[in-house]
Amino acid sequence: MSQQVEIVEVAPRDGLQAWREPIATEARIGLVERLRAAGATRIEVGAFVAPDRVPRMADTAEVMAAAGSREQAGDMVLVANRRGLDQALENGARAIAVFTAASDAFAQKNIGRTVDASLERFAPLVATARAAGVFVRGYISTITDCPYAGEIRPDAVASVARALYGMGCGEIALGETLGRATPRRIAAVVEAVAAHVPMSHMAAHFHDTYGMGVVNVLEAVRLGIRTVDAAAGGLGGCPFAPGATGNVATEDVLYMLAGEGYETGLSMERLLDAVAYCETDLGIAPVSRVYKAHRGA
Repeated sequence: MSQQVEIVEVAPRDGLQAWREPIATEARIGLVERLRAAGATRIEVGAFVAPDRVPRMADTAEVMAAAGSREQAGDMVLVANRRGLDQALENGARAIAVFTAASDAFAQKNIGRTVDASLERFAPLVATARAAGVFVRGYISTITDCPYAGEIRPDAVASVARALYGMGCGEIALGETLGRATPRRIAAVVEAVAAHVPMSHMAAHFHDTYGMGVVNVLEAVRLGIRTVDAAAGGLGGCPFAPGATGNVATEDVLYMLAGEGYETGLSMERLLDAVAYCETDLGIAPVSRVYKAHRGA
């Protein structure tokens, strides 16, 4: 089995989308540049979504242009509808992501429609993107718990994953949105989805509210997933998931994976520089354990 694990850096989008204070476009660009310098080859640089709902992403086109995203196959943007897809294509996106949930209640809060209705909306978007040569990821939020509907059954997640993969999404990202799950529950979801989606086309996207993010990542990798999302500094939080905190921190994941013998291609020194930049230039205090230990050394 391969000892290489790919980390998808989501701080510029998922890490910043819920931040309440304005963030200068130059600061967002600077973060992308520092993450690239740290060795990140897949970066979620922004989103083309309604600016009144997610104002921090309103300057995604400017960030993409300055960051050279047209030349970066690994740069990805989130889209919510046909208008968002058109904007992504106009700005030279090489990869996009669409997003739904395993819970109708969360999907209604997040995107204003049921899971089935979201899948109907995304099918033509995925087809159009693929016809343009654009890679498509499909996000599934609330894979274990929903803040409105409670615990989610693994077979409900598997059903959504099967639909997204069947419509042409090249990667299915399993999002543990609330950060409550333990490895046993993560394993149940991964095993259910693996009956319909090859492990090589799955990604783990975990939050760290209960301090379980890194151990859940390790469980997903143990089961065979080789693509893991993380955000520098542990930034993040979903505006539609009350109480949920940030993504699992990239530097914490990197420390764990390196210690377990996995290669990621990331430089810890450069990554910590990017995390420090979040604190000094974006005004967002990192919460990761590795960064705090580094600062205290």
